[in-house]
Amino acid sequence: MTTREVEHEITIDAPAATVYRMLADVVHWPRILPPTIHVEREATGAGQERIRIWATANGTAKTWTSRRTLDPRALRITFRQEVSAPPVATMGGAWIIEPLTADRARVRLLHDYSAVDDDPHDLLWIERAVDKNSTSELAALKVNVEAAHAADTDELTFSFTDTVQIDGRAKDAFDFVNEAQFWPERLPHVAVARLTEDTPGLQHLEMDTRAKDGSVHTTASYRVVLPGHRIVYKQVTLPALMTLHTGQWTFEDNAAGTAASSQHTVTLNTANIARVLGEQATVAQARAYVRDALSTNSRATLGHAKAFAEQKA
Repeated sequence: MTTREVEHEITIDAPAATVYRMLADVVHWPRILPPTIHVEREATGAGQERIRIWATANGTAKTWTSRRTLDPRALRITFRQEVSAPPVATMGGAWIIEPLTADRARVRLLHDYSAVDDDPHDLLWIERAVDKNSTSELAALKVNVEAAHAADTDELTFSFTDTVQIDGRAKDAFDFVNEAQFWPERLPHVAVARLTEDTPGLQHLEMDTRAKDGSVHTTASYRVVLPGHRIVYKQVTLPALMTLHTGQWTFEDNAAGTAASSQHTVTLNTANIARVLGEQATVAQARAYVRDALSTNSRATLGHAKAFAEQKA
């Protein structure tokens, strides 16, 4: 079987330990690395963890399981896929952070891989995916680490949650959100919804939604369905005022029925604030505008999910 090896690198203007910490905290990868949709982590021992990752490769959503070994003293994280997604047969590698100065570091990303049945076309597909993802991940890592190191970015990135109490079963509310193909019939603010699920539990959802001013916006998201209780998503086609939008729907049984919540994490696109909201608009106004728009749609969806579940009950 042919095993290929490849290396990518970038220089980041931040301390090596800062870079390492951001890479080690894999749960936050959907916020900082463009291909990553969602990560579930399981600690398996000192410096060891198993992760299930959902990410895009060559524009296709995939999921796989890897084991990672973290070495903060050596500033090195090694990884090896335990369960790969075809056409990948094997995949492994390492993140290596090398201090250049007190405030500058080189990041090297190493991969080794092979293809199912040693197929040359699949090897080429993997080569392109590794190159594309590695290049975008390193570039995004540089931007995020340098921004976090240089200044407080909390004003631009923020999270919030809307919750409703439902006198009904969590499963019925979950089904309402999971079955997004029916949203145009069930939700007044959704004009069109196109849902595909080629891999069970991994959905692509493209929607045309109506804003309060009557305008229609097209968005696209990948959604990871964790059966019965949680749907996590990452928007990949974004409105003008956002550079990041991730979130999750959760459904928890309680004594009164079900607590259904919609959580959002957003990073504002400051380059478009003036164009969208006017020359005098501030970051605070953009935050309020985005939160109101997202919360309005979330509360509407939760309200209809509540009615749906209570009618079932």
